[in-house]
Amino acid sequence: MRWVRRIALLALITAAVSSREVRAEYALRDGDTVVFLGDSITAARTYGKIVERYTLLRFPDRKVRFHNAGWGGDTAVGGLARLDRDVFAQHATVLIVAYGINDIGWGGRADEEHKAAYLNAVRTIVERCKAKQVRVFIGSAAVTAADPDQSETDFLQRMCDDGMDIARSLGEGAIDIHRTMRLIQKKVKAANARAKDEKEKSTLHAADGIHLNDLGQLAMAYAIIKGLGAPADVSSVTLDARTPALLHAKDCTVSNLKGDATRLEFDRLDEGLPINFGVFGALSFRFIPIPEELNRYMLSVRDLPAGRYLVEADGRGIGTYTAEQLTRGVNIASATTDPWEPGGPWDAQAALLLQVTDARDQIAQSRRLAGRYLPDRPNRVEIEERADGINSELEELQRRIARPTAYHFVVRPAAAAAAAEPGLAK
Repeated sequence: MRWVRRIALLALITAAVSSREVRAEYALRDGDTVVFLGDSITAARTYGKIVERYTLLRFPDRKVRFHNAGWGGDTAVGGLARLDRDVFAQHATVLIVAYGINDIGWGGRADEEHKAAYLNAVRTIVERCKAKQVRVFIGSAAVTAADPDQSETDFLQRMCDDGMDIARSLGEGAIDIHRTMRLIQKKVKAANARAKDEKEKSTLHAADGIHLNDLGQLAMAYAIIKGLGAPADVSSVTLDARTPALLHAKDCTVSNLKGDATRLEFDRLDEGLPINFGVFGALSFRFIPIPEELNRYMLSVRDLPAGRYLVEADGRGIGTYTAEQLTRGVNIASATTDPWEPGGPWDAQAALLLQVTDARDQIAQSRRLAGRYLPDRPNRVEIEERADGINSELEELQRRIARPTAYHFVVRPAAAAAAAEPGLAK
């Protein structure tokens, strides 16, 4: 019987490896149309746009379309009633669902009757989507402002756990938004405990303790992106400055390498790019580990003499680093020598993509509301058709902005850079 146990053990190991591989693969595929279905937190149209921008930048070879079907005050029962109009009519291939807080009336109807209505709706949403070959991810609700040290076993979490279990039992996906956000909320709570002034304290929520502010929406987007299997690494390069030589390149190609420690130059073409969040975006990273968990865009240069070195890309200042830092490797995803300007050209691309994504979202929202606000307008169909055309053009513009190009890097001693261009090296 020993050989039977060995075969069983091998099967378990193989299953575990396969499971890890599945989770490691980002769930949104080329050709997908993704619909976000939820309540007012979804209808705020913020976390969905972050997921959209991340996908466009990180996987520019995949043509993925996004549609927001959030509706203020909605419940899972309401989302089920809207499936034909807001999901299937959009030709969805992926549905990401986030309900819960309205289902129990902000806690005022946290009882078995309302829980059963939520779970029955979740089950039917999944079953109807499977029948249409739409891949489903049932998410738990966003966290409320309840004490994160006390909310792990509250009614909302337990109800959402049951909803996610239903999705898994039917062979579909689940994303525990609630628990991921709670970990971030605990970091916020700890920081607030150290704050000396109320103005220094942070929160994920608006004044009602339910709706999310920008930090909360970013936390929710982070939870969903992680739940979709996003990798931590964007790409990485390791060089030897002495030879010079390329020692390692992952998810990118390096060409035209020349020079030495006095001026090292090379071109880097990435398969995907990091996401960035503007001038004040880095302030969120003390709570939300985006640089470590989603945005590792690495550069390492070995065999540099002791000293400080300026890194530039396409003439844009990235940062000044010691030889020791460059030997260990630095994450240059959001690095910049001027905090009021984007850093690398990938950062500038992300800044432009933000503007176009916002514009596309506004056009999509006006198209969606035209039928409701102008039901009897004689030219409503023309308005909708023109909006659809503009939306398609903006989607193509998004893809063009997000497309990687070869960046020309220069690594040179900071002292020499400062002498040539005062103010660059600090």
